[in-house]
Amino acid sequence: MSKISQEALNYKPSPKTKLISDLAMVSTDLDLIDDEFEYDGKTIKQKVIIVKDEKYRVPVTVIQQLQVILRDNSNVKNFKVLRSGTTKDDTKYTVVPIVTA
Repeated sequence: MSKISQEALNYKPSPKTKLISDLAMVSTDLDLIDDEFEYDGKTIKQKVIIVKDEKYRVPVTVIQQLQVILRDNSNVKNFKVLRSGTTKDDTKYTVVPIVTA
């Protein structure tokens, strides 16, 4: 048993998963990893990539859009993700290929 003051001093918040749209550029060669965490007593499953030891969540819609882009042009090696909206219900993601010469 410990005092609440000691717990407060030792407290470190759990790391929050960032969004793929937080990155300026994403490589198509990154590994997609199955991840999960507990929230309100439920296990939440998600797909993530890891960049510089940070987890970035990859929504299914991003994977679906990237599939369409890669089927059309398999040479795309980098892309970015634009995000619009602020809530779970109105957030939309748009995948934009980055073409380098």
